[in-house]
Amino acid sequence: MRVREKGDRGVVQSVVLFLGVSVLSGALAAGLAIPFAGLAGFGTEKTAETLQDLPQELKTVPVSRKTYIYTADHKLIATLYDQNRDPVTLAQINPIMQKAIVSIEDDRFFEHGALDAKGTLRALIRNQNSGGVQQGGSSITQQFVKLSLVEKANASGDEKAIKDATADTYERKIAELRYAIAVEKEFSKNEILEKYLNLANFGDGSYGVEAAARHYFNTTAAKLTLPQAAMLAGLVKNPTGYDPTNNPAKAKERRDVVLRRMQELNVITAAQANAAIKTPVLTGKVVKVLNGCANSPYPFYCEYVVSKLMENPAFGRTGKDREHYLKTAGITVITSLDSRVQAAAQKSINEHTKSDDQPIAAITMVEPGTGLVKAMVQSREYTAGKEDKGKTAYNYNVEKTYEGGYGGFQNGSTMKAFTIAAAIQAGIPINYRIPSPSPIPLSGVKFKTCSGTTSDPDYNPRNSTKSPPEPTMIEAAQKSTNTYFLQLSQRVGLCPIAKLAESLGMHNAQTGEPLEQVVSMTLGVGLISPLQLANAYATFAARGKYCTPQLITSVKNWKGRSLTTPGPSCKQVLTPEVADGVNAVLHEVLENGGTGSHLKFGRSDLAGKTGTIQDTKAVWFSGYSNKLAAAAVVADADLPYKKLMGQRFNGETMSDASGSGTAGPLWETAMQGALKGTPTTKFTAPTDETRRGNVEDLPYVNGMNPDEAANKLRGMGFEATIAPGQVDSEEVQGTVAYLSPRSQDGAPAGSLVTIYVSNGSKIQQPPTTPGIPNPPIPPNTGKPGGGKPGGNCPPWNPKYPNCGGR
Repeated sequence: MRVREKGDRGVVQSVVLFLGVSVLSGALAAGLAIPFAGLAGFGTEKTAETLQDLPQELKTVPVSRKTYIYTADHKLIATLYDQNRDPVTLAQINPIMQKAIVSIEDDRFFEHGALDAKGTLRALIRNQNSGGVQQGGSSITQQFVKLSLVEKANASGDEKAIKDATADTYERKIAELRYAIAVEKEFSKNEILEKYLNLANFGDGSYGVEAAARHYFNTTAAKLTLPQAAMLAGLVKNPTGYDPTNNPAKAKERRDVVLRRMQELNVITAAQANAAIKTPVLTGKVVKVLNGCANSPYPFYCEYVVSKLMENPAFGRTGKDREHYLKTAGITVITSLDSRVQAAAQKSINEHTKSDDQPIAAITMVEPGTGLVKAMVQSREYTAGKEDKGKTAYNYNVEKTYEGGYGGFQNGSTMKAFTIAAAIQAGIPINYRIPSPSPIPLSGVKFKTCSGTTSDPDYNPRNSTKSPPEPTMIEAAQKSTNTYFLQLSQRVGLCPIAKLAESLGMHNAQTGEPLEQVVSMTLGVGLISPLQLANAYATFAARGKYCTPQLITSVKNWKGRSLTTPGPSCKQVLTPEVADGVNAVLHEVLENGGTGSHLKFGRSDLAGKTGTIQDTKAVWFSGYSNKLAAAAVVADADLPYKKLMGQRFNGETMSDASGSGTAGPLWETAMQGALKGTPTTKFTAPTDETRRGNVEDLPYVNGMNPDEAANKLRGMGFEATIAPGQVDSEEVQGTVAYLSPRSQDGAPAGSLVTIYVSNGSKIQQPPTTPGIPNPPIPPNTGKPGGGKPGGNCPPWNPKYPNCGGR
């Protein structure tokens, strides 16, 4: 008797295994749990335990779908996915595609149960000597189960689960069989075929027949032709090896095998097969479905949107969960981006900058009253990798608390708008005058903060433009008079300015901390992003209604049901009267005599403010109409920060840089394009009280002892401070020269009044008559008409009718 070799034993075992599987399938279908090892006569205890422990119901995860992000006018911004898939119903798949996949993968699919006994026996015999599962023979149902288990393992992120789901073991095959029986009981054959065709890998990153049809043939699954269907059906056996984009010869060979098999099964005629075989495997350009923000036409905006989506707890408990959800849930996201406004902003960048400029330029545009971010552009192009010349991964428009955000720049005199608002809120009129010499001695002068006072031991700031010696708030804004606004901020206090700015979304864009309350706060010392500044100025345009910046307006699942997402968040933070006052002041900046007068366009009312930081390392222009607000910045963004002068910008070496001349044109071109064709709008005029202020009478103290004058003011409910140094005056040296605000103008109740001390340089002595001594100068009584004739009287005022002279 011949001794049985190992190979013979393997064949016998394969037969026994087949019989066992056949019996097992029937037993499982009846709901029994029979140990596999006992039926087959071999195997391990582990196999039996695995079989008995398996649930009879296959719990699948939702099929992975692509997420789409659109502009407000429904133009595609980006597609996000783990797998390029577009699930469709069986009715949306051409019957020829259905027949092709059944012909080549499981031609008896509609006849057998979960297990195709013939196919399984054939595969088991061939696999026996290989030491593992090398050939299929699985039914379409079993293949669907395998794909589902792999999908579920991948979704879990569990490395062991992924390994187990793809292991070449008999234990896995038996587990898949038991699940397949459960699937056949739960779903019809057509339902299983539909699920399979949506789940299968069709190569080159395409999952599901719809995505494959679009990718390879730029068509839909419903419109697939015979040769196209045959090519796709052939791919599922080896999606990499038969990929027509890598190996068209093998792809054609495999396609033709499918066609001949369809002919053998009488699914198609010989003529149809021959005609299809003569066609090229690919007839056009392969369509790539770009994945992620790096491939978006608006990559910086796209990444900021994704960061906001990642903050939504409705999409998962952890960051990893949310990322997986965004790439697999098939949601549709509608954003605030207006492609027309975005194009206007991009046109401005293209006209006024070059991508390889040394400084960067950035513009953000926001809709007042909604917070909708309509546009976001910058001069450097996007790169997801290493920083390169003219390319960056930084978004210069947003705060650093977002991962890709740069973190802003000092905003210069654009900060004066918040001092204006705080002053009006405190009852100071917009025609309020303050003597504004340049320089002004502020060394050691105390400024009130939210936690006490602050001062600078060595601070003598100057004005950067020529300004009236005693400007109103409007005139000071027109000329951006530093010394006026420093004094105004002292009188208002830094705390109200800081709180008001915070209520408008102004905080440090690097750290998220509140803006620092320092003496020079009104000149812009914090790091601010263009998005923050544009949105804050939009609050003035909306008459005091502040809205948090909104980038996402709608999120729907693949079924079209709305999902929870943060909506508009708006509140009234300034009274309309205060905002109207700010608008009136900043409107004059763009009128004749203002630093932004050359930026004016159209018939709508416009308002804005320039900003230039120390050493001109950054320059700004931020402005608005009732319909749109925008902030534009040009800045050195590369360490160590340098002056803009001498750097190459828009193809030329800069000899000068300013908010009005450098950043202003960027703002103007963007706003002009964005507002083109929109209705004319006007600001609401400020009230008379806002213009004049709710002021109290001030005493006439010229010529008095400064300390006595201060006590008198305090006794009337005002705060008083004595300015350091002395000023030119007709009053006796060491006495009060004048008050600021002036006595005749009055001041808001409880506000700060500054006392200026005379140096006596302008005293005019009466002509001397020989032999007759000059009369003594009477002491100042602090009352109109007292003291030397006309010398201690204010200019004529109805309040003081008895004071000599007009």
